[in-house]
Amino acid sequence: MADTRLIQSRYRLLDLIGRGGMGEVWRARDESLGRHVAVKCLKPMGPQHDQSFTRILRERFRREARVAAALQHRGVTVVHDFGEHEGVLYLVMELLDGRNLSQLLEDNKQLPLPVPDIVDIAEQVADALGYTHQQGIVHRDLKPANIMRLTDGTVKICDFGIARLGHDIGFTSRLTGTGIAMGTPHYMSPEQISGGHVDHRSDLYSLGCVLYEIATGAPPFDLEDAWSVLVGHRDTQPEPPRTHRAELPGFFDRVVLELLAKTPEERPVDAGDLRQRIAVGRTGEQPQLQPSGQVRLAPPVPVVLPGQELPAWTRGMTIGHKASGALGLAPPDHSAGLTGEWTTGTDMRHLTGELPQVRAERPTPSPELLSILANRHSAGLNLGRLGHWEEAGEVHRAVAAEREHALGPDHPDTLSSRYEVGFTLSRTGRASDALREFGRVAQGRERTLGPDHPETLAARQEMAYVLGRLGRHFEAHQVYATVLASRERSMGPDHPDTLRCRHNLAFNLSRLGRLEDSYRMARDVASARSRLLGADHPDTLVTLYEVAYTLGRLGRWTEALQTYREVARARSRSLGPDHPDTLSARYEVGISLGRLGRSAEALELYRALVDDRTRAGGPADPETLRARHGLGVNLGRLARWEEALAEARDVCAVRERVLGPDHPDTLVSRREVAVGLGWLGRWADALTVYRQVATSRERVLGADHPDTLAARNDEAHCLEQLGRGPEAVELYRRVAALRRGRGAPPH
Repeated sequence: MADTRLIQSRYRLLDLIGRGGMGEVWRARDESLGRHVAVKCLKPMGPQHDQSFTRILRERFRREARVAAALQHRGVTVVHDFGEHEGVLYLVMELLDGRNLSQLLEDNKQLPLPVPDIVDIAEQVADALGYTHQQGIVHRDLKPANIMRLTDGTVKICDFGIARLGHDIGFTSRLTGTGIAMGTPHYMSPEQISGGHVDHRSDLYSLGCVLYEIATGAPPFDLEDAWSVLVGHRDTQPEPPRTHRAELPGFFDRVVLELLAKTPEERPVDAGDLRQRIAVGRTGEQPQLQPSGQVRLAPPVPVVLPGQELPAWTRGMTIGHKASGALGLAPPDHSAGLTGEWTTGTDMRHLTGELPQVRAERPTPSPELLSILANRHSAGLNLGRLGHWEEAGEVHRAVAAEREHALGPDHPDTLSSRYEVGFTLSRTGRASDALREFGRVAQGRERTLGPDHPETLAARQEMAYVLGRLGRHFEAHQVYATVLASRERSMGPDHPDTLRCRHNLAFNLSRLGRLEDSYRMARDVASARSRLLGADHPDTLVTLYEVAYTLGRLGRWTEALQTYREVARARSRSLGPDHPDTLSARYEVGISLGRLGRSAEALELYRALVDDRTRAGGPADPETLRARHGLGVNLGRLARWEEALAEARDVCAVRERVLGPDHPDTLVSRREVAVGLGWLGRWADALTVYRQVATSRERVLGADHPDTLAARNDEAHCLEQLGRGPEAVELYRRVAALRRGRGAPPH
């Protein structure tokens, strides 16, 4: 590609940094934002590749580029953009100011790095891997060339997502013509070599190889042909690093050997566990500061026994590049897979990203740029309104990064984008990440706008909401109470935002068990919203629904039934009879009827609701199954136990298939099966099912969880019915002891 090439009328390629077997990496200028970036370009597919394979490659690239772009951690390279230009797939990333570990060893004449640097690198990489593994991402090609140490000491892992792309394509014989699997021989795990299942523990093995090399000057199996290296990984125990460098701390020696265990089960459980071990070791154990001869390793040559054949894909495999591989603008290296040596070519110390002086001299962005970013922000909002939260999050993350570069981290527009990032994280189930994002926004807005500004309060209120989602209701209560006091002081008691905060506080009070306080506050909010917004306004009805819920928890079922019916009628008028919110209110009407002993009415309601839910969501939709469960319960209440048992079994089977055997809803249905068996006098069968429920709950929730104890009580009652009184009494005693907090969990 010519160095004057302009990609997508935006990224101008300037200098070729490196080249690998499947593409190139360029230093480029983002013409829209006036900043330097790194652009990785995948080689275009030649005519020898069929169209379906090319199409699969493109789709994999787009998918994995989205994966990489979604990763947000100081230890992972930031991906700004990706796409396709004239048949070339490209990835735009931050341009890093530093050296990768391969280059650092080369700079050090292949002598090992200083011990404090090694331990610091190990801890930072473990932290980054812990984050990415929690996102379900495995790197699969971790090596010194993919780990950068920046000039400020930060360590970053490169090529997440792109390394995964190579694995998804498979053993890339059609792509490279050499039949090479993903990974570089010196850093491949035994399970990668054997073609077995690869998970996050494979990355831990590769990290062990990297740490071994930077600590001793050579990888654990430093042999001259790829075949011997691979056999070494698979069959030979590595020598302890301290046998080659006595000054290494003992804890580091143990950690590296555990990482290099031959089977995944013998390695640390996860990167979080690894990071904790390193952190404890670096603060709790002093290394023996003995002089080191800095001797290059001569590892044991593996003995290959007859029949110990390596997989066919290893035939003809070249050794690839370990950290001591030659630098410079290398020719294509077909053994390096997708990542190759793209980032190990030109000395990158002169390539600057966003250094402090650049931020201090930030130019005024053009009106055109601000308009483009505003339009993209609006597009993200529209995607969210349509329920496309993942796509909305991608848009907002990209806009936030560009606004931060152009306007600064605390600019209101940047914080607005960050707020929307938090919102999308919350809506996609990533509550902990959302909490961090909202906390960052709240701090920035408090600095620039003040603690009582509506936008500061909005961010803090979202923090409280997410805390509630995480089950941290006491902390949520404290934040809600503080925000409510500020809103009432600055906006007045009837402002919509004040009422929204009071509604959330009422909801949280209910979860804290303060039911009377919750009821009174929710009732007052519903009254105020009805007066200000109208009786049929969705916000009014949401609060009225909460009033009904709290009345039910207080045992006031007649009032709860009346209130739920009021909500259902109003929602049917304003939203339509098949709207999910209308159907939810109708379900609660059925619950209330059943609690009041009006099971015949409840049964008819649930029959109609099952039909409506099936039409709206399908027969296996969780809400359809919930309505069918209610139908079965009321069949039992009407003593129609054969029908109730059949319904419970059917619902349980579907829930187990759709939700899993240990899902709470599945276990509720399984218990209902046991109830039906008991009422039909089949107590031995009922005992088997009750024990299944109790065992599952104990495994998932713990022995002293209220639901587990209720299941054990069911089991004891069943034993009693079977005439096994002593066993029943013993089980009742164990349950009572656990409830008092004095007994040990049953085995």
